[in-house]
Amino acid sequence: MEDLWSVAAAVFQLWMFVVVFLIMLPAMFGLSLGVTGVYIQVLVKILEWATVRIQRGQQEQPSVPVPLPSGIIERASGSMQEVLGQQFALSDVLFFCKKGLESIVDDQVTQRFSSEELASWNLLTRTNQNFRYISLRLTIIWGVGVFIRYGVLFPLRFTLAIIGLSWLVIGTTLVGFLPDSSVKNWLSELVHLTCYRICARGLSATVHYHNKENRPQKGGICVANHTTPIDVVILANDGCYAMVGQVHGGLLGVIQRSMVRSCPHVWFERSEMKDRHAVTSRLRAHVAAKTKLPILIFPEGTCINNTSVMMFKKGSFEIGGTIYPVAIKYDPRFGDAFWNSSKFNMVNYLLRMMTSWAIVVNVWYLPPMTLQDGEDAAQFANRVKSAIAHQGGLLDLDWNNKNSNLEY
Repeated sequence: MEDLWSVAAAVFQLWMFVVVFLIMLPAMFGLSLGVTGVYIQVLVKILEWATVRIQRGQQEQPSVPVPLPSGIIERASGSMQEVLGQQFALSDVLFFCKKGLESIVDDQVTQRFSSEELASWNLLTRTNQNFRYISLRLTIIWGVGVFIRYGVLFPLRFTLAIIGLSWLVIGTTLVGFLPDSSVKNWLSELVHLTCYRICARGLSATVHYHNKENRPQKGGICVANHTTPIDVVILANDGCYAMVGQVHGGLLGVIQRSMVRSCPHVWFERSEMKDRHAVTSRLRAHVAAKTKLPILIFPEGTCINNTSVMMFKKGSFEIGGTIYPVAIKYDPRFGDAFWNSSKFNMVNYLLRMMTSWAIVVNVWYLPPMTLQDGEDAAQFANRVKSAIAHQGGLLDLDWNNKNSNLEY
């Protein structure tokens, strides 16, 4: 029994050494040992091999159905005359009902609120078929991948996430007791930055930042397209922001209260969120103080599935000040970053994220933009949205999510 406890203690010590010295400490200083880069390269090679093996298996087994390259339903081919014939029958009403439902379910907007379908399997679950049954080798690779993702990566990422969040709560609470000064601001930014970097490593995030000379400055407003709640972690991994959002209860509420003690985040009560003038007044006062951190806002008001940018709500562009657009694009090969809140709660979503291969994302800082002469807030919002969509290679849609009551 003593030998068993000795082995367990040795494993725990090794585990903490890896977590603290090989991952957490380099993350705190923004350093990388190169392990993640090698991991991504090996993963790309494996996925390329799996794609070739799947294509070969489809040729050898023609009965294996091919997933739909796009769309979420399969439409019957042929014209109406070919399907119905020349004579009308009462049963043809069903044909028109079917076509109408297809148009509703598979319209351009609805597709943006479901995970984008991959053309080839990434050894996860993002296609319509179970390709692991094509060959024994592919099945073995898939099984090894499940063990690595759930048995190795998930415990490691969970440990880092717990450390990062705990440190965020404790660190911001302690900094909050200090009197207002430049030292307090410096410590607050340091705590936020290091904690977000640890959390990013907990998600196995590999982020490529482009055009850093355009990073948001104090007294400005950073606006970005919105795919997932971890957009905040991705952006805050490279700089500090003042967050805007509704006051929550539970664990999230504890984190919010601790963060606001050390940094002027802008949290609103539910009743305040419905008062547009009150929101505008508080945000305008924050922007007017040029020493405060830039505000981070997602003007879409909802998460979109990494393929498009929806209409930006104009409230963010009525505040005044300089707008710093940011385009965020996730690599869909390694994991599905999109949060479908109608299908998964936050716990389930984070579990899916922590058991994916990795989170690989590109972030582009666009040149700052201001309101032009003769331009209203809605036109300004559309101009910023178009710039973000163009830079990120996203589809620029004009549809507005009227079900969202968030003006910012």
